[in-house]
Amino acid sequence: MRLNTYFRVRVRPLLSCICGCLLAVLLASACGAADQPRIDSLMNEAMARNLIAGGVVLIGNRDKILFEKAYGRLSPFPDAPPMTADAIFDIASLTKVTATTPSILKLAEEGRISLLDPVTKWFPELAGKGKDAVLVMNLLTHTSGLDDIPLSSANPMQSAIEGAAAQKLKGEVGSRFRYADLNFILLAELVRRATGAPLDLYAQVSFYRPLGMTDTAFHPKETGRCSGTISDDRVLFGEPQDYLCRQLGGVAGHAGLFATARDLSRFCRMMLSGGILDGRRVLAQRTVEQMTAPYFSRGGAVVRGLGWDISSPFSAPRGQGFSRVSFGHTGYSGSSVWIDPATDTFVVLLTSRLDYKKVHDINKLRGDISTLAAQIFGIPVEFGDMARFNDE
Repeated sequence: MRLNTYFRVRVRPLLSCICGCLLAVLLASACGAADQPRIDSLMNEAMARNLIAGGVVLIGNRDKILFEKAYGRLSPFPDAPPMTADAIFDIASLTKVTATTPSILKLAEEGRISLLDPVTKWFPELAGKGKDAVLVMNLLTHTSGLDDIPLSSANPMQSAIEGAAAQKLKGEVGSRFRYADLNFILLAELVRRATGAPLDLYAQVSFYRPLGMTDTAFHPKETGRCSGTISDDRVLFGEPQDYLCRQLGGVAGHAGLFATARDLSRFCRMMLSGGILDGRRVLAQRTVEQMTAPYFSRGGAVVRGLGWDISSPFSAPRGQGFSRVSFGHTGYSGSSVWIDPATDTFVVLLTSRLDYKKVHDINKLRGDISTLAAQIFGIPVEFGDMARFNDE
């Protein structure tokens, strides 16, 4: 290739990409400081309306944290200590995507299970009960046809399995989307049956320890740093808000994990970096891609990843600025995470939620925070595409 042709074909696009990305970063830095009070306003308004007692907002990209701030107080009590950036939160259903889903995908990556395994392979108790068509993948995407059921306090896991076996599947497996905690309760038990280790130990060894997520655990030790949650007119510190999780001993596939915003930022950075962080690989890149690829149900009206949400009735944290390939999840306690590879941005919102009846309001807060995060800190999609092209 001649020199001038090489410059035109290879060098000029690279220089354009570099200049464009630098311009985008400079513009984001210039407007970020001016726009950050808008995030303050959203959080202060939510506290003024008694939607939340306080919370932590953290925004970052694959390389670093871009914004981190604590608001309000640690619990619903009027004399509660101020919220701190290192507060530990009950992250509720974020457990599904930061503990259970990566554990299942890692086992699949290692060839110890398959996502196409019939659930009856791991739960022979379900054999001959009309569940032969249900695959592990259907549990991950909430397309199993199973619904939630009450558990027996005497033997909750056994009652979960027996309840799954006894109930009649609703709709066609793979096409009906029905969000159900039971799917992930079974997945946690699958991890134990496949490895001999409970979910908390497997996730700690496989992810939290190598990623440096030092405050992430199912049974937090420093309960004094825990944000309070309300359950049955009680305020809980370091104890899962979710009743089924408490029945299961505090370790469950659907809820029970505690973490700080900073720990979750390390997990988000790992996801944006294709399974690696600070030189430590915990998942193969193809595994991350498989986890976040779209799976369609309800005739294409609902789009989920494996465990992760992409576009569904639960996608409020996507806001208005993140791309169609972004993904995330919410937690009943007032937590949410949303990650966008296209704009190299993620946002973590952890709150001490007060009013659980105002579902629309908490969802609006999630969406508004993400919209601002994308506007202030996100790299424009076209620059992200050019950067990835030149990386390749």
